[in-house]
Amino acid sequence: MSNPSVNKRQKERQRQERQREKSAKREERKREKDARPDAKPGEDPDIAGIVPGPQAPPDWAIE
Repeated sequence: MSNPSVNKRQKERQRQERQREKSAKREERKREKDARPDAKPGEDPDIAGIVPGPQAPPDWAIE
């Protein structure tokens, strides 16, 4: 049988590691957002560069 306090310490270390990973991901997203060029006024960044009409098939569909 394992010692409960050892299990508790391991669980706490895992929780702290997850928190560090989350924090690092948040910082990375913030840096990426800051580095992203500003969108033109009146242009939706989600659909910028999309051309209406028939689209070429994705590369994975050609195989």
